[in-house]
Amino acid sequence: MNILFVDLERKWRGGQSQAFLMLRGLRDEGHEVVLVAPNGAPLTERIAHLGGIAVRRVPMIGMRAWGALAIRGLLQEKKVDLIHVNEPHGLTAAWFAKAHQKMPIVLSRRIGFPLKKTWIARARYGALTKFLANCKDVEESLVRAGIEPARIAIVNEGVEVPPKTSQKEREDARAKWGIRKEEFLFGCVGVFVPEKGQRHLIGALAILRKQSPQARLILAGDGKCRGELEALARELGVSNDVIFTGFLRDVGPVYAAMDAFVFPSEFEGLGTALQSAMALALPCVSTTRGGLAEVVDGERTVLVAEPGAKEFASAMQRLIADELLRKRLGDAARSEIQERFSDTRMVKRTIEVYREVYATK
Repeated sequence: MNILFVDLERKWRGGQSQAFLMLRGLRDEGHEVVLVAPNGAPLTERIAHLGGIAVRRVPMIGMRAWGALAIRGLLQEKKVDLIHVNEPHGLTAAWFAKAHQKMPIVLSRRIGFPLKKTWIARARYGALTKFLANCKDVEESLVRAGIEPARIAIVNEGVEVPPKTSQKEREDARAKWGIRKEEFLFGCVGVFVPEKGQRHLIGALAILRKQSPQARLILAGDGKCRGELEALARELGVSNDVIFTGFLRDVGPVYAAMDAFVFPSEFEGLGTALQSAMALALPCVSTTRGGLAEVVDGERTVLVAEPGAKEFASAMQRLIADELLRKRLGDAARSEIQERFSDTRMVKRTIEVYREVYATK
């Protein structure tokens, strides 16, 4: 098939990680793909470096209007069977281009926030052929918003299942972040916004270190809450024990350095950062908010805790104290990702939906 893929996000977040895996998978499956994306955006540069996928770059300033022009031009230049928009700005651009009048459009939907009810939002969503919900929780939120179930398909997000971290990779990563051999490093990867709940981890660390002074925490990412989180670490007396990495192009060394992954999200889709940790056989503590309940199996694949410092401190202490528990959880988590949430399964399921949509256009 000939797929026009649109992602106008300027930054690298979970959705762009999924877009990269999807685009690579479509290329590897022999489909012709063109990406419309902002010039200089992380996804744009990574896809250009990957090769085998055409990229139509648009300016970041006024990107929705430029995106609409790019889409319109590509529809005139190339044979396109279907448009896949990966985020709301891309949907707006496709709608401006009136692409829905010519071919099917599918939209990836990763979070259960209610749909906006403005007339322009209703018009944009009405132009879609199919919503690709990443989990049942998101599907249910769409149905509550009035979307017909027939216009929704569930496509679980997936992650790569790489080889387990080698001892040398672990040693190099811990040296990079200044982690001593005897220290137990908890970590989290994600944008710093309130609903991600990193503040609970800083509070948990302050409690935990009273019993286990070898505990430390690494927070990979950046965002509007960073200043508040750094201030909280100082207030609780753990600023020397929390590592803020800032935005990283490659978070591999962060995962490699960890002893355990902690995910205190208060509102989440499927949580690809958590999935990546599970794929590496890291023992994890997670909430079950949003779509996470479809990923985690309490006491079998992860330890489950409600968002809160005391709750996470208790679960984190269990991991420090029990090596056998860490091994059992990590092995079960990796198997779960291989069987249910790999990037290969995600790509194949998406192609199935593409073909269904194209066959009924």
